[in-house]
Amino acid sequence: MNEFFVAVGLGLCLLVFLVLYRVIFGPGVFNRIAAISAIGTKTLIILLVFGYVYNRVDMFIDISMVYALLNFIGSIAAAKYLEMER
Repeated sequence: MNEFFVAVGLGLCLLVFLVLYRVIFGPGVFNRIAAISAIGTKTLIILLVFGYVYNRVDMFIDISMVYALLNFIGSIAAAKYLEMER
């Protein structure tokens, strides 16, 4: 069963690299911010999957909660900054 979750984690890492293309070559700033937020969400899922693989889900849940909070605050800060630019 662990092999399945490792494969899921590696698949999600591949998806992160696909979204990273949108961050680098995105058509606009708003699409880039949305892509960065999507990368943060996929990273949360990868953390939880690896927490299950290492049988330390409780520790990885704490780490992912802090990372989710930082991702949310970063998205809000970028949106506020872009709102002030207009």
